[in-house]
Amino acid sequence: MQSIPWPERFVDLKRQIVEATPDYEQRLTESWKDLLQELDRRTTDIAEAGPDYIPQVQYKDLATLSAEQINIIRRKGTVVIKDVVDDGEALGWKAALEDFIKANPHIQGFPEQDKQFFMLYWTRSQVQARAHPNVLKASAWLNNLYHVKSGKPLEGVDLSVPLVYADRFRIRHPGPGWTNFPPHVDGGAIERWEDESFRKCYADILSGNWRAHDPYELEGRLDARSSLYGRPGQATIFRSFQGWLAMSEAAPTQGTLRVFPDLMLSNAYTILRPFFRPTVPLDSEDILKPESWVFDISTPDFPGILVLENGFTGPRPTPEQHPHLMLEKTMTSVPKVNPGDMVFWHCDVVHSVEEEHTGTGDSAVMYIGAVPQTPMNTEYVKKQAETFLAGINPPDFVKDKPNTGYVGLGVDADVKEPIARIAMGLPIQVA
Repeated sequence: MQSIPWPERFVDLKRQIVEATPDYEQRLTESWKDLLQELDRRTTDIAEAGPDYIPQVQYKDLATLSAEQINIIRRKGTVVIKDVVDDGEALGWKAALEDFIKANPHIQGFPEQDKQFFMLYWTRSQVQARAHPNVLKASAWLNNLYHVKSGKPLEGVDLSVPLVYADRFRIRHPGPGWTNFPPHVDGGAIERWEDESFRKCYADILSGNWRAHDPYELEGRLDARSSLYGRPGQATIFRSFQGWLAMSEAAPTQGTLRVFPDLMLSNAYTILRPFFRPTVPLDSEDILKPESWVFDISTPDFPGILVLENGFTGPRPTPEQHPHLMLEKTMTSVPKVNPGDMVFWHCDVVHSVEEEHTGTGDSAVMYIGAVPQTPMNTEYVKKQAETFLAGINPPDFVKDKPNTGYVGLGVDADVKEPIARIAMGLPIQVA
């Protein structure tokens, strides 16, 4: 339950956003009704298909996928890429991480009494995995799903040059109790509406033409500020796709990722929801009917965004506040993966982690997203490289305790290939 009230200035923000559109109330209301009807159709398809709805491709086939296959990946916003690295190499990384954990019992992680999600960024396994040429080439392929509508060249941007964003890993044990990751979207909370550059990414939605929205239009994202309030753990970099690399088998019900696999619809609904309110109780049997909702910009709240003392978090859509997403039925587990497979989801995709792991072995993944070369990202990677060489936490994350040292961190010499050194912001080694 949200305990901190919304600042009244957000009433002005809502008005400022919509008043840029002529006849905004009529246009947005018509667009909202059209969206709800499309959601009704599409959520039924998603719920019936289950994990089969998520596209799967082989790493070796990325360069030869058909236009139809690529469009399906774009629309659903999630893809499983099989056999990015060899099984044995991925299993070796997991074994090395387990050794690292034993050698460094003071590491930060949760749950505190049985650590499974680790606040570690520079172990040798993580550094080697991010530096793997196949991982970087898969990232570049994903980055190139984006484009610039205007066609004009953008200074300092090269989608074929992948960069590295250091993140964490988990080795999850069987059992219930993972409630830290309900349905949510990363990469900015209230910033989606408050930051003018970020808001441009959703301009078609906010002007009453959600069907024209392009989640892969790059230009608006280059200067989008996803962290206006400096909250630790809020990514300031632009990740085209978030992702992870499997170090074990993981199947549906075994603590894996779940997604809402229709990027256009979830974006449109999330962005428009704060401008509409229900005229019936949220638990009413009529809540899904378009006529049960009206345009309203008289309140400052943005449903799905939580107000914190140090900023905002979210979006976190819920069945109560976002009923048309039908989250209980549409949050879809990704298909079974093997060690060396990777899962990627667009930076705007609603995703969660299964609360229960019903399997018999660990479900282990390293978080490795796809990051394109842009001016903002390049600047971050330069700062991140300094933290790597110093063995301290990256800029976006909470600083480690003073004088915390670890045995077995990755070092500069672990990053050998030129593609990896560029991605890490390290100078190219001359033979």
